[in-house]
Amino acid sequence: VDEMLVELNLLNHQNEFIQDDLFCVGLTETFKELTKGYKPDEHLALLFESLCNSSNFEPKKIKEISKKTLEEYKEKSLNETSILLIENSTSNLYSSRMLNLGIYLIISNANDFSDLTDSEKNKTISNIFGKLNLSFDKAEKDIGIYKNILIRMEQAKELLQEAKIKANKEKEKET
Repeated sequence: VDEMLVELNLLNHQNEFIQDDLFCVGLTETFKELTKGYKPDEHLALLFESLCNSSNFEPKKIKEISKKTLEEYKEKSLNETSILLIENSTSNLYSSRMLNLGIYLIISNANDFSDLTDSEKNKTISNIFGKLNLSFDKAEKDIGIYKNILIRMEQAKELLQEAKIKANKEKEKET
């Protein structure tokens, strides 16, 4: 959330930045993934609102745009997704981590994306970013960091679960 806050504050002060549908998907979906398992659940909506409001973004509007955009790309093939991304994008997309992740998440949700090998996935992503006049190198870095964070968070959750089980077993032995 700290990283997102920094990113949003930086974007908020960029004259060229436009809050588009891809940015909204990137922000809402990465927030969901990175806060998965956060307790209590009721705080997530407030946390998202605070994150957005502190950077002068409208959380309700962002969620609505994201939901609409995800619905538009739902159950599409990679080819259909690619065409739609290119048709819907403006010629002057402002590159940001949230935008890159939004594009990646839309591409990776294509119904035939998981059928590809890793090298085919990278080639496809690279081609789409190229057609959108965005740096694939920067996007690849952003995507890599995001994937690594998700892996580390999953490992941390597993470690916490193991620690809880161990603590419960030790309590049982004591009684």
